[in-house]
This record gives sequence, structure tokens and C-alpha cells, in this order.
Amino acid sequence: MARYFNGKEIELLAPAGTFDIFKEVVQSGCDAVYFGGPVLNMRMMRKGYNLSHEEIVEALDIAHRLDKKVYVTVNNLFSEDDVEEAREYLRFLDGARPDALIVQDMAVLELIREMELSVPIHASVMMNVHNLEMMHALRDLGVSRVVTSREMDLKTAKMLGQQSGMELEYFIHGDMCSVHGANCYFSSQVFGMSSNRGKCMKPCRWDYRIKREGYVFPAEYPLAVKDMNMYEYLPELIESGITSFKIEGRMRDKEFMVSLANSYSEAIDRYIEDPLGFDRTVGSKELFNNRKRDFSTAYAFGKPGLTNINRRYEGTGKFYSTGKVFSTPTEERELSEGRVQQLRERLGKEKRAERVKPELAVRVNNMEQARLVLELGVEHLYLPGDVFEPDQPFTKRDIKILGNLKGNTKLYLGMPRMMTELHFDQYDQLLSGERLPIDGLLVTNLGAIRRYKTAGYPMIGDANLNVYNHLSATLYTSLGLSKITVSPEMTMEHFAAFTSLTDLPLEVIVHGTPALMYMEHDLYENTEVMEPIGEEDNLFVSNEVLVLKTDKGENPVYRDQYGRNHLLFAKELCYLPMLAEMSGLGISSFRIEGATYSTEQLRNIIVSYQHAINGSNDKEDMLGGLKPVYAGYTLGALQFN
Repeated sequence: MARYFNGKEIELLAPAGTFDIFKEVVQSGCDAVYFGGPVLNMRMMRKGYNLSHEEIVEALDIAHRLDKKVYVTVNNLFSEDDVEEAREYLRFLDGARPDALIVQDMAVLELIREMELSVPIHASVMMNVHNLEMMHALRDLGVSRVVTSREMDLKTAKMLGQQSGMELEYFIHGDMCSVHGANCYFSSQVFGMSSNRGKCMKPCRWDYRIKREGYVFPAEYPLAVKDMNMYEYLPELIESGITSFKIEGRMRDKEFMVSLANSYSEAIDRYIEDPLGFDRTVGSKELFNNRKRDFSTAYAFGKPGLTNINRRYEGTGKFYSTGKVFSTPTEERELSEGRVQQLRERLGKEKRAERVKPELAVRVNNMEQARLVLELGVEHLYLPGDVFEPDQPFTKRDIKILGNLKGNTKLYLGMPRMMTELHFDQYDQLLSGERLPIDGLLVTNLGAIRRYKTAGYPMIGDANLNVYNHLSATLYTSLGLSKITVSPEMTMEHFAAFTSLTDLPLEVIVHGTPALMYMEHDLYENTEVMEPIGEEDNLFVSNEVLVLKTDKGENPVYRDQYGRNHLLFAKELCYLPMLAEMSGLGISSFRIEGATYSTEQLRNIIVSYQHAINGSNDKEDMLGGLKPVYAGYTLGALQFN
């Protein structure tokens, strides 16, 4: 089955959560169906969902007899325990011959190359593809189609599709996230349930209050976005050159999905048949009446702001066919001496014969912090690509000043997590002129690795590359990285297994308040348009900083120079008591995320870690006398098995 408009194929892609649902959906008006198998996909939370090996084979036979395509999701991050299972599963899928696999982890690309498999590959939305250079890099690695970032507007999609020559897949209907793909770590840090491994506990749908400037605002569900609905904008989707129109809904029931697919199919056919006489509103009211949430066009036509936030049924569980809410507000676990001892014992089992003394790295937010890092002789200083307000981005003059002062410290220039074509133009100009007095780049996306591989600066991969296994680490190293930051979502067992299997230089974030959520959505807008309902000071950060508050804690949200929001830990990540055991695993550097600290607070933290690395802590307690600045200390995801 295929449809064409002006000679270009248009595909309507529908989801199926179970084999029974698949058998109905594939008979609907869709052109292709996607589903997950028994392992390694992003919908692993519900028993009885996903297809068995036998059902996959049968589903492929049914679909291909109907001249329809099937895409299988292998789209979560792999632990080392998953690698052998992944080999067997990929070998099975290669023999079963789906029309493509939808993947997130770079390990899949490495396995397909290593095993000489030929199954086509599509890049999942969880790869967060958002610039031309990323598309070129994925094309070079054998990817034939890209599911675009959820935050990509149609104008950008059109440009990237034309310039890359790749097929694009774009979400047009269903449940959306408020956070950039694969940049949400909240669930893993609080529950040990990684959203990047298909086990999200949906903290974005908790009931929050917002505090800022001493006032409380009635935001209720400020991270809970509406469902996407592009039904009335099919002409714009088609004009943008997008190949595949993707409906979200692998957790939705059969009747709902069949009706939805048929509605979109009928509308697409009407437009192809008579584009001038096409009535956008036909059938639209029926979709609205059967909605699970209210509707939005999300980022298709630009940043939607608060119009993208949902109110209907939030907190009731009525969205889900189970009728249950995934989770309720939960406090970040406090660091405990008992758990620290367990971690020490477990990590100690993986000790290497050759012990390497790790170095210290600090990411700062302003020149005062940077000068402190140099004064204290820290080995690595990172200048961020995303600078928290009210500080301003580092200038070329700032970089030169720090270059003259740095002595033996290595200075690295960071990049924003999301890099648009404008950002590449800016970094191109900066890096192509006179050589900067820096020792390397801290890169955040695959496109930047490709673009700056030959720029003459060593590259370190930042944490949001989500390196979770030795296969993806190996692939990134082959692409040009000299050091890789370990995924912040690793649990104790996964961390121990990963670090014991790779000899590559690794960095671990050991202290601070790293971002749990990184989003285009601007929470500060709530405080600009809503009337406060009370007065209350923030507990741990200044009142100028916006805070998301539940009865379990307060998470500060910082806005960067691009208007993007970074939701941070309520507590502070602290691995200080386990540095010796981590050193025994061959970790080459420990990183402190220092952006939110005052200079004096940062000084105390750096000195404590320097003492611990040098083995000179003379305090009796396990934290060397270091006291938390915020709501306490936590071990994050590492405290979970």
C-alpha cells in the first residue's frame, strides 16, 4: 500500500501494543505499523504488551500480504547484561526481515556492523535528532530514516529533509513529553526506573506548585503537555516533505487506535484526491470528542508556550487504559551510610590490577567560578555551552583571559545540548579563526562530533550522549571522542559491569545538581501570566530562581541564555565516599557540576574532593566534614540495583 502526492510517497504509521491490537490496526487505513518485541524497547512497563518472537513473524507475514510495512522498536538503552540478548534478538530480527528497526542506542549500530546484518535502521525520536550534521552522521552510520526531535517545527524539518536527502518521520498525534528526547533523568534518579530504558514513572505529570520571587503560583501540572493533534494540518505536513506521519499510542486500546488511523487515512486520501477543495474540519470534531487529553500542535509551528500544557483529567489516570496514575510525588533518596558501604563492597569487587589516579574536572557558570578552579589547580575546567541566568555566556575575550591564566589546568569549551544550524555557524566562526587557548571541546551531540572531528581540538563526550554500554562507548571513540562521560542513569550493577568491560577513558559526574530535565518549554512563563495565590520563600535557592514544589521537595529550575529550562535535583549528588572504589575501576576523571554554587561553596566542595582523591581526608565521617548546600545528599541512580 502506498500513497503519493506530487510523486512523493506519504506513509501513515500506526502503533500496536499487542498482537491482537496489531491484527486490527494493520487492517485499518494505515500504510505501516510499528510495535515492540519481548525485549529492549521503550514500552516495558506493562505486562502482556509487546509481541513474542512467533507473533513478530506472523505479524510480518500478515502485513506484507497486505502490502504494508512493519517497523520493530529496539529503542531503549542497553546495559551490559542486555548485550548478549541484543545479539540474539538482532540476529532473529535480521532473519525475520521487518522493514526497519527503530533504535536509540548506538550499540545497535555497532552490533549490526559487527554481525554484518542487513536489516534497515531508523533513528528513534530518543536519539533527539535536531540538526543537519546529526543526520549526516547517522546516514554515514547506515541509518536510512530519522524520527525528528519532538521540538522540531515543520519549517526546520523541511529544510533538514531537503538538505540531508534522508526520509523524515514526524509525530502527528498522541502523547508527548515536555522534555527533549533522552534528556529526562528524573525517573531513574528517584525510582531507579530509566525513561531511556522504557520504564518511565512520569514525574512530569505530578501535581506541582511553582514558586518564584517569594510568591506561589497555581500551576498545578506545569510539565504535563497536551496530546499532539495535526489532523487539520495535513496539507502543511505534506508540503514540508515529511515521509512518514507517525501516530503515538502503543499503550492505547484497539478501538481507539483503529478509529484514529482510519480518520487520518481518510483525510489524507481526501487531500490527495482534491487538494484545493480539501475541508480540514471534516472529522475533526469526532477526534476532539474522543480525545484522551486536550489537543495541541506542539512545536510544529513554533514554541507553543503554556498553550501546550494540559489540564483535563491530569492526575486521574483516565488517560491510560489501566486507569492508574504511574506515580505520585516521591522524595529523592537520602545518602545513607549503609548504602554507601554496599556500593563500596560491590565496586570493590571490580578493582583493576593497575590503579589509575583520577583527575578532577569542574563545570562552571561564570568567570568568578572559573578563576577559582584555576586558583585551586583543578586539572580540567569546563566552560558550559548552556549558561544559567543571570550569568552571561563566556566571550572570546573571557576564553583568552582564562587561557593565559590556566597554567597546567586543561580548558575545555562546551556546547549547548541542542545545537541548531545557528549554533553551528557560531561555533564554526569561533573555531575556524585563530586557535583558541583551549585544550579541547565538550561535545553534546553526534552532529558536533562529526563537524569538529578535524578542527584540531580533542573532544570529550558529555553525559547526555547517554553512553550505557561498552559498545556505544567504542563506537563514539571510533568517531573521534578521546573521553566519554558515563550515563548518569546507571544503577550500581550496570555501572560496575560497564566500567569493568571498557578500557576507554571515562568520566563520572560525582557531585552537584545536574539537570534531571532539559526542556524547550519555559516554566518561567507561568510566573509572568498567572496571579500568585500565596507568599513563600524558597527553602534552598534564592527567590529569583523558579522552583517546582511538591510536598516531597523543591526542584530548582534554571533558565539558560537560549531560554531553555534545566530542572535540577532537590538534593545534591554526592559520590565523595566512594571515590577510592571508583578510582579502582579505572575512572580517569571525576566531575563536579558547579554552576549553581557560590564561589565559597564551590571552593569547599573542590577542596574536599581534592583531599579525597589524594587520600588526605582526616575527618572521621564518610563525607570528610563536607555539608550539603541544598536539601541533603543523594546517590541518584547509583543507589539502585
